[in-house]
Amino acid sequence: MPNRLLCDVLDEMRDCAKTLNFSYLLGLIEEAQSLGSRMEAHLYDIKDFNCLHKDIKALEKKKKKLKKEVEEMSA
Repeated sequence: MPNRLLCDVLDEMRDCAKTLNFSYLLGLIEEAQSLGSRMEAHLYDIKDFNCLHKDIKALEKKKKKLKKEVEEMSA
């Protein structure tokens, strides 16, 4: 089964309202909540990755500076 998008689930909810058949609406609500939670989790993962990337770059600069200081002291 291909990945479903949140928009697809919302479209099916609209179809429920058009046909007045709400028998599967609770399942669609659960699916929408699950998809929304996954999306939020992935956004937080991206944010964490970006923060870690910035930290790594700052530490690399600090390492380079310290390495240069050590070389100057030993020379």
